Amino acid sequence: MSLPKIHRLRRRQDFHKVYQYGKRHQQPHLTLRSLQYLPSTTTENLPATRFGISVSKTVSKKAVTRNLLKRQVKAALRQLLPQIASGWSVVIGVRPSAQGCEYLEILRELGELFAAAGVIDGN
Repeated sequence: MSLPKIHRLRRRQDFHKVYQYGKRHQQPHLTLRSLQYLPSTTTENLPATRFGISVSKTVSKKAVTRNLLKRQVKAALRQLLPQIASGWSVVIGVRPSAQGCEYLEILRELGELFAAAGVIDGN
């Protein structure tokens, strides 16, 4: 099961904008780039936070492995989605060291990255 449509970052231009202007945070297995729409204090009328996942061929030449990693990251995102603030564009990059990584480790690292970037409400 994938993310709801309103939470997907789909267009190439959107990915490029996040890569160009977003702030980068790293963990051993994941990299997060985040770009806030409008840094305002009100959360009214902000669009839903959108996510993109990037797993390059440097992680693994096998599509099966890359897709497994994408599915694990999507599952972790779905679990963290209720805590995530509105108004962000986020690209999650999977690093080569993530091969063989367990789901709980990905979930922990993703939570830490969101907290560091300020994407999670209350942080």
